[in-house]
Amino acid sequence: MDSKKRYELLFNNINQYNSGDTGITRIAYTNEEQTCTHAFMRMCMAEHLDIRMDSCGNVIARRQGKVDGLPPVVMGSHLDTVYQGGKYDGVVGVTAALEVIRRLNEKEILTDHPIEIISFACEESARFGVSTIGSKAMAGQFDKNRYRHIKDKDGITMEKAFALCALDYNSVDQASRVNEQFKAFFELHIEQGPVLINNKKKIGIVTGIAAPVRLHVKIKGTASHSGTTPMNMRKDALLGASEISLALEKAAKDEEQFGTVATIGVLNVHNSAMNVVPGDVELKIDIRSTSLPSRERVLVRLHETIGHIKENRMLDIESVEISSEKPVLLSEEINDVLINICEEKKFSSQIMQSGAGHDAMNMAKLCPTGLIFIPSFDGLSHHPNEYTPIDDIMIGIDLLEEVILHYSKSNE
Repeated sequence: MDSKKRYELLFNNINQYNSGDTGITRIAYTNEEQTCTHAFMRMCMAEHLDIRMDSCGNVIARRQGKVDGLPPVVMGSHLDTVYQGGKYDGVVGVTAALEVIRRLNEKEILTDHPIEIISFACEESARFGVSTIGSKAMAGQFDKNRYRHIKDKDGITMEKAFALCALDYNSVDQASRVNEQFKAFFELHIEQGPVLINNKKKIGIVTGIAAPVRLHVKIKGTASHSGTTPMNMRKDALLGASEISLALEKAAKDEEQFGTVATIGVLNVHNSAMNVVPGDVELKIDIRSTSLPSRERVLVRLHETIGHIKENRMLDIESVEISSEKPVLLSEEINDVLINICEEKKFSSQIMQSGAGHDAMNMAKLCPTGLIFIPSFDGLSHHPNEYTPIDDIMIGIDLLEEVILHYSKSNE
């Protein structure tokens, strides 16, 4: 069986693990995600890899090298999805890594350095509002006491979700690998945007990853009858939320030159009815940029807006920061190698930034890191219609194989 057909079978096999009827729903630390993870572990065992799952739920599959004591070359991504997401986000990186191993086994190539595949736990923030949990834990960046009691939409805490997967939340620190050495880390991922498609390029070589600050805003006014409450006597929480939304949009647009973006992805009106002035609204806000000063300016304007609305509309507004990440610059040396391989193989490529966060940004704290993008049709991501042609994925796998072979050679 050729590599393309073999990879398609692998890709489709992974995506059969799905709890929804629309798109792919494989939420972190759920039965579907755990079943998928264990299926992937069996696939890795079939390729004679040494498998373990750490205390955070990360899967580490290791192919031994022929020189003892050398640090591993690592590649990977994640298998969890958002609600009603697509087939490609995260999955491409994990399955591509396994296809690289299959190619090496097929060619009977034994590398000097060991090679690892990592399937990171809970990359998506869909469940708890916190992203890249697995790679944070591996990089020693996970504050377990801060996140212990965060709940999902069903009221399940993160600690409880771990327990339901037979993971001990109190032992999550043991997932840290800060005292280990790594040669390099690589993540292949769909772009999740329109740049490569619009520029007719097959490969994006990422120089930096924008990082989000996320907030949970609760707005409390007074629920009252829509027919008997005069307009000048209302404490309408939804109108306060609307003002915040528009002000946030303007603040982000004013920072457009820095690529800064801001989104209100969740707006809940509690106990809503057509004939009731909304009294209780909550927002979840995501502000991200590769420029910390730019992101901070948007955040300052958000808080200023909240202050004005509290006073002018007589609303109680509570803003709580859920998480705050720092933008990450990736290895220039690795990017030079990737550029050279693309030129040699005649893969059309371009340098670019990532507006989305990835596990690569945490692994960059442990070792030189490269992030490779392949095109997303119409720029769609986190959507059932997310799509990347198989031929584009194969180009990404070809590049990943070459860079893994480059870095898995001993320099001695």
